[in-house]
Amino acid sequence: MPDQITRGLLPVDTLEVQVLVDNVTDSISTVPEDVTNEVAVLMKNGSLKMSAGEYRCCAHHGLSLIITARIGGDRRTLVFDAGPEAYTVTRNGTLLKVPFGDAGAVVLSHGHWDHAGGLVEAVRQIVAVNNGRRLECHVNTGMFVPRGNWRNGGEPLPQKPIPSPGELAAVGAIVINSPDARRLLNDFFYLSGEIPRVTPYEKGLPGHLKRTADGKSWEPDPWIMDERYVAVHVKGKGAIVFTACSHAGVINVLKDARKVFGDVPLHAVMGGFHLSGPQIEEIIPDTVNDLKGFGLKRIVPAHCTGWRAVGALVQAFGEECIVPSAVGRKFMF
Repeated sequence: MPDQITRGLLPVDTLEVQVLVDNVTDSISTVPEDVTNEVAVLMKNGSLKMSAGEYRCCAHHGLSLIITARIGGDRRTLVFDAGPEAYTVTRNGTLLKVPFGDAGAVVLSHGHWDHAGGLVEAVRQIVAVNNGRRLECHVNTGMFVPRGNWRNGGEPLPQKPIPSPGELAAVGAIVINSPDARRLLNDFFYLSGEIPRVTPYEKGLPGHLKRTADGKSWEPDPWIMDERYVAVHVKGKGAIVFTACSHAGVINVLKDARKVFGDVPLHAVMGGFHLSGPQIEEIIPDTVNDLKGFGLKRIVPAHCTGWRAVGALVQAFGEECIVPSAVGRKFMF
């Protein structure tokens, strides 16, 4: 049972989240003390040699987070998704001086190109600087079905396939292909199992398709049941939930997290909430209203959340709670 798995999770002292890839770049807006903008990160590590484009990170449609948890002097680093392609991983990782060698595992949240396109490069970067040590890459079988979307003209538009388990293994990954919830990296991280779809207005991604079993045609696939989230228990605060795209619905994600964490409160949620696009933006009011029931102290919208939803969140929760993600930005919990 997932709740039994979370009972074995170690409460960590601190949690650091470095945004490696996101849709947005923003180093001008002011941020709270526990958040550091990209320029300050680059200046601290010596990457910002002058004010010029080649010394700044590149925003790209996708998401990748470098999540580091610490207990005393012990720390564990997890790579959560890897953005849309190798270029962004390499460029931003170099500028941010991401310690890829510290990464002990990689998690793919779901089988879409904007989260998996840079996965092979991320594994390659990690193995290149950790003396060739193979690392776990956590996926599930549902991620590898061919997918697509309807074009405006009514024809299927195929998505680029995500890297196969064989491709990942070839660059140094130990592919853990399982649908089940589990603890990762010596009980520092929780990886969910299948997220129950229980909220009536959260109906997945309209127009999303997958190949039929015989490979000859397409069928609706709005639910994207392979999606998973990651969570960490921070001592004295509660659970920090990382949801990459929330195709399951961010309320469904948080309902599941609240159930499996039991007496541990939910402190924060960070990631893409997928509240943008036709037929999805209409659920923004219901989503914002239901978010109030979780008692969250920090909400970090990213990637596919959309500007209308971010505006509604700020209006409902205030700037003390809402701090949008941006490429290069660092968050401390």
